[in-house]
Amino acid sequence: MNRVWLVGLGGALGSMLRYGVGGLIGRMKAGWTFPLETLIINVAGCLAIGLLAGLSEARGVLSATTRAFLFVGVLGGFTTFSTFGYETFQLLRDAQWSSAALSAGLQVLAGIGGVWAGHALARAMV
Repeated sequence: MNRVWLVGLGGALGSMLRYGVGGLIGRMKAGWTFPLETLIINVAGCLAIGLLAGLSEARGVLSATTRAFLFVGVLGGFTTFSTFGYETFQLLRDAQWSSAALSAGLQVLAGIGGVWAGHALARAMV
């Protein structure tokens, strides 16, 4: 199958997963306005890409086509950096300065930490 179609299929799957996970978290946070859904989804996506990249680098188990399907398609559809930008903009626009700073800081630090943790987990598995 053409790699472009596989990326598209992966993107659709990742987007549906993001929608489901985001809805589940949204129902659980009981009216709290902090964008917790985006934070959790971004950190989970960063953890997943770190783990998969680490396994691929250490064991060479993922073909270029599989990497495109998973990394560009599924994880590209699942993670929500553009949503993060918009939600941070909304917080800033609404003068919720501390929430905007907390969200931005956590997104970046926890996301990078998720990539590191996933990569470390992959190395420990090898």
